[in-house]
Amino acid sequence: MLFELNQYSDIAFLILRLAIAAIFIYHALPKLKGAKIMSQEMGMPAGMIFMLGGIELLSSAGLALGVYTQLASALLAFVMIGAIYFKMVKWHVPFGAMDKTGWEFDLILLAASIFILVNGGGAIGIQ
Repeated sequence: MLFELNQYSDIAFLILRLAIAAIFIYHALPKLKGAKIMSQEMGMPAGMIFMLGGIELLSSAGLALGVYTQLASALLAFVMIGAIYFKMVKWHVPFGAMDKTGWEFDLILLAASIFILVNGGGAIGIQ
């Protein structure tokens, strides 16, 4: 191995958890504040939009604090599976698009969530 960086794995897990949490918080707040407006745009019931925002916000808090990280990442993985489904099947959004976020963004969030689900969140956090 070129570099021996395993000693920093807990810091890497923390950075990954914080990045994922920041992204999901950013996307959760509009769902919580404007569920009715988003429901019209997305073609989903407002209650479902609000519930998704709540799941994203609570799971993000868990990831950021290092509490129930595997449960939080499992919930976020399910959210991303749903997002990919809607983008691919319902809205016909391409993998990558210049004028909107393609489902490539959702795919990397899904992969990161699965990585934390399988490996745990590292040792840094409230246990």
